[in-house]
Amino acid sequence: MRTPVSGTSNSIRRVGFGLFALLGAGLALAHHSFAMYDNEHQVKVAGTVMGFDWNNPHVYIELASSDEHGETKSYTVECASPGILNRVGWKFNMIKPGDKITVIIAPLKTGESGGLLKQITLADGRVFSNGGPAGKPNIQ
Repeated sequence: MRTPVSGTSNSIRRVGFGLFALLGAGLALAHHSFAMYDNEHQVKVAGTVMGFDWNNPHVYIELASSDEHGETKSYTVECASPGILNRVGWKFNMIKPGDKITVIIAPLKTGESGGLLKQITLADGRVFSNGGPAGKPNIQ
């Protein structure tokens, strides 16, 4: 037989659950922060796809780009989730290793080779965004 919960106990339990829900929402928002990227100084990078990882929570493109001196630099490009990318026209098989692409990214503030995708141009000329949350490119 169950013992009824008193009104005070029940209120404390509701407040506890409410605080827990708020904490969880704050953590979820923090996960989706783009603070590590320099959105003001976007760059355009052309190169060859070395890897394309279509998985939750984010899609990643590994890109090798050669500079004017012939030095190759590897970039890790963070994209939105597969769900967001599907909604803006992406397909899971539209990018393959060996493809030549051009991306506009907000680079990492640390100076490491990587960034947040703003726009991608495929070898056939099709252009795709990274979805609304990432924002639009400020360069072309």
